[in-house]
Amino acid sequence: MKKTRVLYVSQEIAPFLPKNELSEISRNLPQGIHEKGKEIRVFMPKYGSINERRHQLHEVIRLSGMNLVVNDTDHPLIIKVASIPTARMQVYFIDNEDYFHRKQVLKDKNGKFFKDNDERSIFFCRGVLETVRKLGWAPDVIHCHGWFTSLLPLYVKKFYNEDPHFADTKVVFSAYENDFVGAYDAELVNKLKFDGFSAEDVAEVTDPTVENLHKLAFRYSDGLVEGSENLAPGISAALKASEKATLAYCNPALCVKEYSDFYDTILEESTVLIN
Repeated sequence: MKKTRVLYVSQEIAPFLPKNELSEISRNLPQGIHEKGKEIRVFMPKYGSINERRHQLHEVIRLSGMNLVVNDTDHPLIIKVASIPTARMQVYFIDNEDYFHRKQVLKDKNGKFFKDNDERSIFFCRGVLETVRKLGWAPDVIHCHGWFTSLLPLYVKKFYNEDPHFADTKVVFSAYENDFVGAYDAELVNKLKFDGFSAEDVAEVTDPTVENLHKLAFRYSDGLVEGSENLAPGISAALKASEKATLAYCNPALCVKEYSDFYDTILEESTVLIN
């Protein structure tokens, strides 16, 4: 019997970025799931603040070299990798000079969100999926962590839905308490339409606030997770209204089995529906 394959996609992972709830979960949960016998891959953006020398990042030449078109502009995709020795875990990094070489992460030095965070998110989400295809590794479950990954469920279900790598893939999305109180660029819908999405496909993000980004992710996910004990009221209400299978908040350090069982449940439910 083949191992279940789980792809983790996160906006931040410790120790490459400072410790917080999201970055620590994204660091520890994959290790725990691997120890439960599942096969994992882990991806995050290669922000300019990450010290490549300290963390011994190196480029994966065989995976790099393709271009991704975002809003009618070509952007080279660079893939780097580093290991977390204490976890025997590799992390893949999505890199690009235009989007990820600035020294800040998601805000500028004055605390303002970057105007192009929407394009950075599109590039990151598509870069992950293109890299997985190039690896020849078909995930059974993709688990997205944080609002920066909120477009990925849409791309899996509507853009790559006929690709054999993702035809049977189930998507899980974790929502967290966060400090993103603004909105993506108002042109986000048009940028997504450039990739072939219809107005109905992306109706939630006509006004691309953080709450609406979550609603879009919830719509295209197969399972949802309360990643934080206290979610913003609008996001919490949208999660409950989604009627998707949901894992209630549970400290991942103590609940690895619950997460593993949740993945199994999502996959079993889809098998029953198919049969």
